Amino acid sequence: MAITAPTPDILGERQSGKDVRTQNVMACGAVANIVKSSLGPVGLDKVLVDDICDVTITNDGATILKMLEVEHPAAKVLVELAELQDREVGGGTTSIIIIAAELLKRGNDLVKNKIHPTSIISGYRNCGAAAAQYMKDIWLI
Repeated sequence: MAITAPTPDILGERQSGKDVRTQNVMACGAVANIVKSSLGPVGLDKVLVDDICDVTITNDGATILKMLEVEHPAAKVLVELAELQDREVGGGTTSIIIIAAELLKRGNDLVKNKIHPTSIISGYRNCGAAAAQYMKDIWLI
C-alpha cells in the first residue's frame, strides 16, 4: 500500500492553508489506521506482501511501517518518528504513531474552531512538560 502526496493541478499552482493542513492530517491518520489494529497483546497480525511476492506476517508496528511505501511528506515524517522511536527505545512504534496522529487530528479540530495554531502548540508544549515532570516524580529521577 502506498500513501502518496496529492499531485499539483495542471497549472502547477501551489496549495496552502486549510486544505493542505487537512490533507496532511488525513495522510497521518491513514498511517495510524494501518498500524492501529496491531496494538497491544491481542493486536491483530498483518499479512504483508511485497513487490516480489514475499509474504510477511507480523503485528510489529516497526516492521509494518518499514514495508509501507510512504511518499506523502507529512506521513513520511510520522514514519521517521516511529523509526527514531524504535532505534532509541526499541519499541513503542505503534503507540507513538497513534498518539501523534491523534494529536494532529485534535489540533486540526481546534484550528477549525478558530483557535490560533500558536496557542495549540503552546498548549501541547505545556502538556508535554507536565507529563515529563509527572514521569520524573513517579520514577524519582
